Amino acid sequence: MSSPNPAIACRLEAARAVVHDAACLAMSMRPPPGGPAGKQKAAQDWLTETDGAVEAFIAERMKALFPDDGFQGEEGGVARAGQLRWVVDPIDGTSNYARGRSRWCVSLGLLDGDDPIAGVIEAPALGEVYTALRGHGAFLNGKRIQASPVTDPASAMIEMGWSNRVPKSVFMEKIDAIMDLGAMPRSGGSGALALADVACGRLDGYIEIVINLWDVAAALPLLAEAGARVSPFLRTGGLTGPATILAANPHIADALSKAVSIPLE
Repeated sequence: MSSPNPAIACRLEAARAVVHDAACLAMSMRPPPGGPAGKQKAAQDWLTETDGAVEAFIAERMKALFPDDGFQGEEGGVARAGQLRWVVDPIDGTSNYARGRSRWCVSLGLLDGDDPIAGVIEAPALGEVYTALRGHGAFLNGKRIQASPVTDPASAMIEMGWSNRVPKSVFMEKIDAIMDLGAMPRSGGSGALALADVACGRLDGYIEIVINLWDVAAALPLLAEAGARVSPFLRTGGLTGPATILAANPHIADALSKAVSIPLE
């Protein structure tokens, strides 16, 4: 394996430190368990004070460290252009975060043009940090990870993300297809962490019909380096707006793709 590009490796290390500090900020602002603390943007779609604070913190730190890099955030849109572009989801799993639950994360991905090349996902309430650099592996808390070896869909665990932008009939159609394979359906409320779970083998597949770049930018390098298969999210509209994603371990990927009618790369 060749040595990583020093400029990119440096950026990944810096991103790990910045995301860690941002995650600590999010933990310090975390609501106690109970009813949702935040503003409801739409049905089951929440925004907290922490989302804006964490994004502003990361944006400021990355601008100071890498002033020539672009930056795009969920809350602020495209703030700066650049060949290298950071894409942040300050709190992925806000509905969980707003109720004092633990399944949420800070996600920061790096794109070179349109190519996702590095990512950091930290879930501080779970004590987990995922990192990946294209060509140099994917890791959970410093240990290399890979997609699940499960080959039988009847032994598989598949998660599907729910969104108020998806008609109930479409959601139920896909869930039915998953269950017809004999797989166990799940839904955990964080697309970034679900994709990370596919990368580390905790899940065998993840589907979300409408998901945005900031939700997946850090996870795409993880999936690639862990040997998972992924639908062509970026080529089917994901660079500029919401699109559909399917990620799966390589052994059940074709069967799952056929069942839910979502093509893979």
